[in-house]
Amino acid sequence: MTRLTDRTRQDVLPGGALAVAGGPLGRHASIRAMSWVATVVPLLVATAATMALSVAERAHCIQKGWTGSDQFWHACFSDLPALYQLGNLDNGLASYVGGEGARADHPVLTGAVMAWVGGLVPDGSFLDQTRWYFALWALVATALAVAIVYLTAASLPLHSTNAAQFALSPVLLLTAMLSPDIFGVALVSAGIWAWSRRRPALAGALLGLAVTARTYPLLILLALVVLGLRTGRLGAVGRTLAAAAGAVAVVLLPFLVANPGAILRSYQVWWDSAAGLGSPWMIPQLVGHPLPNGATTLLTAAGLIVAVLMGAVFALSTRRRPTLAEVALVLVAVALVTGKAFPVQASLWLLPLVALCGLRWRDHLWWAGAEALHFVAVWIYVGGLSKPDRGLPPGWYAVFLTLRLIAVGYLVWRVWHTAAQRAEAPAPEDEPETEGTGPLGPPSLKDHPGQGTEDPSDSGVDDDSDAVVDELAGDFTDAPDHLLVRLA
Repeated sequence: MTRLTDRTRQDVLPGGALAVAGGPLGRHASIRAMSWVATVVPLLVATAATMALSVAERAHCIQKGWTGSDQFWHACFSDLPALYQLGNLDNGLASYVGGEGARADHPVLTGAVMAWVGGLVPDGSFLDQTRWYFALWALVATALAVAIVYLTAASLPLHSTNAAQFALSPVLLLTAMLSPDIFGVALVSAGIWAWSRRRPALAGALLGLAVTARTYPLLILLALVVLGLRTGRLGAVGRTLAAAAGAVAVVLLPFLVANPGAILRSYQVWWDSAAGLGSPWMIPQLVGHPLPNGATTLLTAAGLIVAVLMGAVFALSTRRRPTLAEVALVLVAVALVTGKAFPVQASLWLLPLVALCGLRWRDHLWWAGAEALHFVAVWIYVGGLSKPDRGLPPGWYAVFLTLRLIAVGYLVWRVWHTAAQRAEAPAPEDEPETEGTGPLGPPSLKDHPGQGTEDPSDSGVDDDSDAVVDELAGDFTDAPDHLLVRLA
């Protein structure tokens, strides 16, 4: 079995840090079964604490309401109450599916979940209803965040502390309660977990559901396709794609019958919109020369093509095959930074991929710092649109926007550099096996034989570094290179 000395993950948490929440193992505990649990349970508690802080950060709006420019000055804005009000989500799920009043500018599965939560809100004043909706969604989002951490740890049973990069991230605190995006992120995390456990059909079904919740999961499926081309194992990928298509069809069928307009609504809103907050295509507008909507759409389409090409080159040209999370991060990050809008909450889609890639906390915090600066800047800028004497000038917002784009680009560079610098090293067969702890628990090392993904370090990998298992390989495990592109 492959030795698991992974320098990139040595600084995930200080030694003994998890024992603060979970306590040390007792002397009669089963190390194989309990060590994983003792690591993960404190992370689940930490996730709930981070989500509580995310709610607390919006205390002013919870008390005063989400109206006027005050929500921007206090940085407590959230799409959720606004969507509840504007979409008539109090009418509930049946109204949304049937097109009888409730609507949402989101793909249909996310809209359905939002309408379902809206139907649970009791009658009362407008402020009380928005408080109830926010509170109910906070419970849903916390459960989803805990699930993401669990699934991330279960996908990386040999490096389960990597899930701390989701549980403890400032990015989670800032973005979790801004929008319903965490629902789609949870489905993607479940899909990646299922793939790592060699369940391609289940992975496809989950990723297909994620596609109906947001469009970014299409890039996760694309990552599987290009890795399938490299390994030659397209059969498993085909089963995944077929299951994804089936899941999409099942979700869309009721809307095709009762409310076909809901299917295309979010895409029509995107098509008609100008460059939005966070987008590089907004910078010309900030300096006084806005781009036409058509030009912005073309640039966004070009950016998506660039993302696909970069992901394919990355997956097919590196000396050692990159992991699914690494390829997915390159695809999603490039698509985000070239998109028509890159709102604050969109960074949540990168967070589980960063954890699954096992980047250093130092790199994570550089990115999170840029996200935090942009988080503050964007609300002061938006508030200044109604009160220019108090707001952030457009030129300064362009600076913070650019810093954020550079930080996301830095994540892409770190992932690419780490994968490209992996050295070839023999893998000694001396690592004990780790047993699973349940149907969703970590798989045995039998599920993750040495696949050939090796130990990255901060400045490349030394020639004597030990190999590590690619725990996300799934049906690509032990596959030789079938298609490898050599770049001059």
